[in-house]
Amino acid sequence: MAQYFAHETAVIDEGCSIGKDTKIWHFSHIMPNCKIGENCNIGQNVVISPDVVLGKNVKVQNNVSIYTGVICEDDVFLGPSMVFTNVINPRSAIKRRDEFKQTVVKKGASIGANATIVCGNDIGKYAFVGAGAVVTKEVLPYALVVGNPSKQIGWISEFGHRLEFDKNGFAICSESQEKYQLKNNNVTKIL
Repeated sequence: MAQYFAHETAVIDEGCSIGKDTKIWHFSHIMPNCKIGENCNIGQNVVISPDVVLGKNVKVQNNVSIYTGVICEDDVFLGPSMVFTNVINPRSAIKRRDEFKQTVVKKGASIGANATIVCGNDIGKYAFVGAGAVVTKEVLPYALVVGNPSKQIGWISEFGHRLEFDKNGFAICSESQEKYQLKNNNVTKIL
């Protein structure tokens, strides 16, 4: 017996691996050979294309398309109606399945509603892509990006709060009180 829940309208193709306590909701389609970790939540009307990999505790909101070539690490949040691409120059009459580009969304990153991630551009750990953003280049860890094309406007904590760095390059998350350091345009959490 399956250790995950799938609504009766969900379609799960052969060869998929789905982790314990994962939930797959109405009218979603999980295509062949996907790997979905434990404790994921796949909203309604989601399409997960062949060979996609989702880590543990990934939250996929309604109407999301995750195309072949995408890997989401643990604790990733994909907002409503956001979309990934997997070919740079698609044409209906030209098959480009051998040209799929990989996109990796690193641990803890969040992608807002209606955002588009152009293939081949990784999203760094705990980065935050604002609603409606169009990502056309790599997003650094802990970066906050918004707009079309997306532009970095700041840094964000693992709890999702803006980080305000002092003159020495240190910041404290307002919720967790965790400390961060900004050095050479890279943010690290101080343990």
